[in-house]
Amino acid sequence: MSDLSGNRLFKFPKPQWMNSANTRTAGVYLAGALFSIALFVFIDAATFSKSHLNGSDYHVNFVDWIPGIFSVLGMLIINSIDKSRLSADNFSYSGDGVAWKARVILFMGFAAMAGGLAGAVTVLVLKYVVQDASWPALWFGVANVAANSLVMLSSVVLWVSQNMEDDYTYNLAL
Repeated sequence: MSDLSGNRLFKFPKPQWMNSANTRTAGVYLAGALFSIALFVFIDAATFSKSHLNGSDYHVNFVDWIPGIFSVLGMLIINSIDKSRLSADNFSYSGDGVAWKARVILFMGFAAMAGGLAGAVTVLVLKYVVQDASWPALWFGVANVAANSLVMLSSVVLWVSQNMEDDYTYNLAL
């Protein structure tokens, strides 16, 4: 292993456990668990809003689904970008400006997820808080914000864990 101390941003070395295949697998499973919890929370709120147990006039409709759609689209965009493409101008990929294009697409993915979270907060405030919704109905907006936050966290965990470097991937490349 070569000394990369001149190329490192921080003084402290990266922990060795971050380079194992088990850590990568655990990260992928954790991201899937976070995404499934996000879906469960939002679908639970949506089904409760349409059930006979909901005694309020508030219901989850298409406006509540739009932030989640943007967050999931952002997650798909972010996780379709390979980390090596962000510095691809040093390699011989097809075309010019591959790193610039990858960074723009990555920014659009993060912007879609941030827009989804901001939209969820906006729906919570405008539809539920301003209208003085009581707690069972207020849960519909809180669940929307929680679900979008979990999708965002899931996307970050998945991107980091998929782009971890380990010796196994280098052995396959040889």
